[in-house]
Amino acid sequence: MNLRSLSIAFFSILLFPALAKRPNIVVILTDDHRYDALGFLGHPFLKTPHMDRLAAEGVHFQNAYVTTSLCSPSRASILTGLYAHNHRVVDNYNPVGKSLTFFPELLQSAGYQTAFIGKWHMGDSEEKQRGFDYWLSFKGQGVYVPDPAMLKAKGRFVPQATNSGFNINGKRVAQKGYITDELTDYAEEWLGAKDDTKPFFLYVSHKGVHADFLPPDRHAFKYDEVLIPTPPTPLSHPTLFTDPPMWVRNQSNSRHGVEFAYYTGVDMKKYYRRYCEALLAVDDSVGRLLSNLEKSGELEDTVVLYLGDNGFIFGEHGLIDKRCAYDESIRIPMLMRYPKSLKPGTKVEKIVANIDVAPTLLEVAGLKSKKRMDGESFWQLAKGKGSSDWRKYLLYEYYWERNYPQTPTNHAVIGEDYKYIRYHGVWDQDELYHTKSDPKERKNLFNDSSQESRITEMNKALFDLLADSSGENMPLLRDRGTKYLHRKSGGSRGADFPPGFRRDAGTSGQ
Repeated sequence: MNLRSLSIAFFSILLFPALAKRPNIVVILTDDHRYDALGFLGHPFLKTPHMDRLAAEGVHFQNAYVTTSLCSPSRASILTGLYAHNHRVVDNYNPVGKSLTFFPELLQSAGYQTAFIGKWHMGDSEEKQRGFDYWLSFKGQGVYVPDPAMLKAKGRFVPQATNSGFNINGKRVAQKGYITDELTDYAEEWLGAKDDTKPFFLYVSHKGVHADFLPPDRHAFKYDEVLIPTPPTPLSHPTLFTDPPMWVRNQSNSRHGVEFAYYTGVDMKKYYRRYCEALLAVDDSVGRLLSNLEKSGELEDTVVLYLGDNGFIFGEHGLIDKRCAYDESIRIPMLMRYPKSLKPGTKVEKIVANIDVAPTLLEVAGLKSKKRMDGESFWQLAKGKGSSDWRKYLLYEYYWERNYPQTPTNHAVIGEDYKYIRYHGVWDQDELYHTKSDPKERKNLFNDSSQESRITEMNKALFDLLADSSGENMPLLRDRGTKYLHRKSGGSRGADFPPGFRRDAGTSGQ
């Protein structure tokens, strides 16, 4: 044991010696699951009975966000409780630093048996990571099935989708079937083999429902007859939008825009149907895990946390994928069940985030990190006790990637009523939305003179949040991976500058 591990173990054991009464913890992480893709929220056709059960028997965090809407940065924030500018995993290609502490390390050192099963995706490594006794992962995005011929639904090429099988505690094992089901098989196997005298932490990290969305045959084409409306965009319905930024209109003709989606012209309606069908398999997995714990008599002694790593945009604003600060991109489902402490049917309206997961689950286990975390524990909020000093604003950040240059560096301040978005390194305008009255974020109030004081206040809040979290310097990492720089030949031309950027010659001032 090295000095770092020894200090973690000593700190945990010294402060928290009583192990027997600590709850077990299961975290279920889904890829690209946006906040509104849940049956109990009144979705027009998607049925998620097992996720619905978590909400009915536990807590629904109605305003849960990620602080960077991208797989690797968000997953690093979940494990460390840190903003991306502090853990420095700011893209999907560079690996996580060795100096960071993952909260499962503290659980492990305090006597929890720990297991990671699924998608790691910080860099392309699937090597066993610190903090886990049992390890099962795969390189990059992995694949839904080892052979595309196994599925009725077909997809496109996806970067970092590597078919190399599983690394199970250092041993290479071939993938046999549909990834969501197979990961659940392994999770159930581990639950059956664990030491029942110790509390456990199980982290099931799904590949599903990452694009390209491929459902198992039992769910494929289930929603083919469902009618799906086409979201209006600044280009298709300009009168519905007020002052959309130039970059948004330009991105429509790019790999991450509806006009040139993934260079293939993906049918967004069909894409969303496949997404929902793939999500049904994740809901099946949730049901299987709950049933397993129920049969073993451990469910009532287990805190179950379900969340997404980021959202996904299906044509809203003329965009697809994620990265930007609109709600479809950054807002996620978050559900928690533990009847011993959490009242069934609880709804938490306060803003919580992925950076809060680590401190929350440490508090659940009676632990606390020795190192500072940017997030705060929402355990007391979940218990219905409230907190008058809970955050007023949440910081969002995304750093421009050379691989995907269509989305600029953007920071946002998210409040309960307003969202302020500031762009960096691009000649364009910022955004302000009253999210209560404009949940689709179409009426940009940034140029509304009545909002000047609010913009000033939220801009100050942004830089205060950055200063308080040592975020005033932007990470700059090595170039890695393929670059997707292109626009569609013959497609829409570059957008005009916003009207406010034009003035007659001979004038001066602001």
